[in-house]
Amino acid sequence: MTNQYAIVLAAGQGTRMKSKLYKVLHPVCGKPMVEHVVDQIAQLDMKKIVTIVGHGAEDVQEHLRDKSEFVKQEEQLGTAHAVLQAKELLADLDGVTIVVCGDTPLIESTTMGALIKYHSEKRAKATILTTQLDDPTGYGRILRDDLGIVERIVEHKDATEKEQRVQEINTGTYCFDNRALFEALSKVSNDNAQGEYYLPDVIKILKDSDEVVAAYRMENFEESLGVNDRVALAEASRLMRNRINERLMREGVTLVDPNSTYIDVDVEIGQDTVIEANVTLRGNTKIGEDCLITSGCDFDNAVIGNRTIIRSSAIEDSKVGDDVQIGPFAHLRPESEIHDHVKIGNYVETKKAVVGENTKLPHFIYMGDAEIGKNVNVGCGSISVNYDGFNKSKTVIGDNVFVGCNSNLIAPINIADNVYIAAGSTLTDDVPEGALAVGRARQVNKEGYAKKIVEKFNK
Repeated sequence: MTNQYAIVLAAGQGTRMKSKLYKVLHPVCGKPMVEHVVDQIAQLDMKKIVTIVGHGAEDVQEHLRDKSEFVKQEEQLGTAHAVLQAKELLADLDGVTIVVCGDTPLIESTTMGALIKYHSEKRAKATILTTQLDDPTGYGRILRDDLGIVERIVEHKDATEKEQRVQEINTGTYCFDNRALFEALSKVSNDNAQGEYYLPDVIKILKDSDEVVAAYRMENFEESLGVNDRVALAEASRLMRNRINERLMREGVTLVDPNSTYIDVDVEIGQDTVIEANVTLRGNTKIGEDCLITSGCDFDNAVIGNRTIIRSSAIEDSKVGDDVQIGPFAHLRPESEIHDHVKIGNYVETKKAVVGENTKLPHFIYMGDAEIGKNVNVGCGSISVNYDGFNKSKTVIGDNVFVGCNSNLIAPINIADNVYIAAGSTLTDDVPEGALAVGRARQVNKEGYAKKIVEKFNK
């Protein structure tokens, strides 16, 4: 099989984004757009993937890490000049090279694979990925002769009235014979109004040398969408969401209202799970089978087991087991670990907390830096007091403990198994197994005192 290489163009500054963030790092459904491109390319049998970076090079390399090699384009002098930067890595190699823009996050590996296959079948030196548009205004047109053979690419501004009526456009993705590409790049001129070196000029150079130039027309224009501003970014995100949601529904997930469900590309959801409207699932969230996620939930890197019901709650960087009930209006902050058959009620917050099986935190509770055992009941208004203004300390609660309402557990503190804590207690010392802990002031009733206060107030 012919060796395959890829060049990803990601050096442009993207001034139309009007952003401090480098253009190709703007996320589309949870992943920088350039990473979408590289991940799709990686699904093909590539010997090398080379990303051309410029502005924000270090940030791009950090995101792509081991997925690509990198070459920096110090000056942005056009697309041909960008591709030429890969000369030292690729010019002496035999095979085919695909060139893809890093701001086209919707392009799929199947399309690029089909382009490479068509290129090989036609024994072409260059193959242009094209598509058909009803309104091709602004795009370069593909001009063919009477036999359908590609003659050249003409930019919209340079096209005659007849040429502007052509609906087949250049998407900006190409496949080349690798050696022919770099030989032609050395001949590209910057004799134009912008003084830049343009990759489409390679097509003309190859045609003038009587080389075979082909064009592979794809059906789905959406894949070629380039993101140059916030409007296009929103459109790319919408199209990507549609793709993600359709895939999940075909895999057996119920999305009650796909148009108002926001799911990142790496999210996984099991069969027969129901996701209601206005739910956001970010990052590497994984949800098991037969779950119910109701309206208003917002998860980020959450791992959820099977048969769990979560109502209108937020979960971030945390794990939830099987047969758990959470919410409404609970907040699981990072490093929370909720075991099976737990109930987390309304207005409960956890942070860096482990909650054992069959434990109940019904409502208005904060447990931070805590380890809670099995079969524990924590009463309303109870908190682990984990921060003294300087350090975070841990609260450990054993199995079969009852924590009365409005209890303050001042860490560091250890509550042993089978303990009963009286309501309204503030505990500062460890509690041994089987004890009753009472940590509250003795009640004093002052007869008739309320009447005196009222009389004084009314004077």
